[in-house]
Amino acid sequence: MEKFEKIFNMSFEQAMLYLSRPVIILILSKIVVTIVLRILDRIFAKSKLDMGMKGFFRQIVRVLIYVIGIIMAAQSLGINTSSIVTLLGVVSLAFSLSLQNILTNVFSGIMLLITKPFTIGDFIEVSGVMGTVTSITLMRTRICTPDNKVELIPNSDVASQRISNYSREAKRRVDIEISADYKASTKDVIAAIRAVVDKDERIAKDGIYAPIIRLLRFNASDITYTVKIWCENSVYWDVYFDLMENVRESFNENGIEFSYPQRVVHIDSKNS
Repeated sequence: MEKFEKIFNMSFEQAMLYLSRPVIILILSKIVVTIVLRILDRIFAKSKLDMGMKGFFRQIVRVLIYVIGIIMAAQSLGINTSSIVTLLGVVSLAFSLSLQNILTNVFSGIMLLITKPFTIGDFIEVSGVMGTVTSITLMRTRICTPDNKVELIPNSDVASQRISNYSREAKRRVDIEISADYKASTKDVIAAIRAVVDKDERIAKDGIYAPIIRLLRFNASDITYTVKIWCENSVYWDVYFDLMENVRESFNENGIEFSYPQRVVHIDSKNS
């Protein structure tokens, strides 16, 4: 009240001069915000930061400059700003407690944008959802599943869960198990599979990426063979399905049968 009484007791020129100082400070704050944001935009243009991260930094800088400007404007009027700072602290604490889950998602989003376990366009699996990442915001990660469903997962769940990124590496291994009848020899089965693998130019053939075709295990009615091959990530599913179809044709051409569950029953005629 004393401040207002002081203004009323001033002449018009003195009052205008007294009030002009906080107004000028606020105008300067606006100018500083514009200049700093332009500088940040130039820095961001040369960086690899995600758009969500850039927007977050811009918002933080804007709020900080305006808060500092308001405090300086209050000081220019002779107002005790210590009480304002204390009030801001109390309000911030209450706000953070009431929005704890939201803040958790925001900080998790920041960590995802900084650590980059995946980027937009990657095919990932997280929280039981598999699909392509279409956007990463400070609150949620948006994933489009292979059947064209949109899944919005809170960033706190994404950051705390195991993440499988299928797009990060250039090559990916195709693992297939194929079962054949006991009547077929191991060499014939491996040769039939090998013929299919050798014909496919998309499959890597040399070095550490050389195909592996081996007998894996004996089952009750068949033998399982494992096939481990490498290909470019972009053609993974094409190679997978083509291999399965071509192996079936190769088995037919070489007289190798796929087994099926069967049971042999012996009847003792003496006790019948």
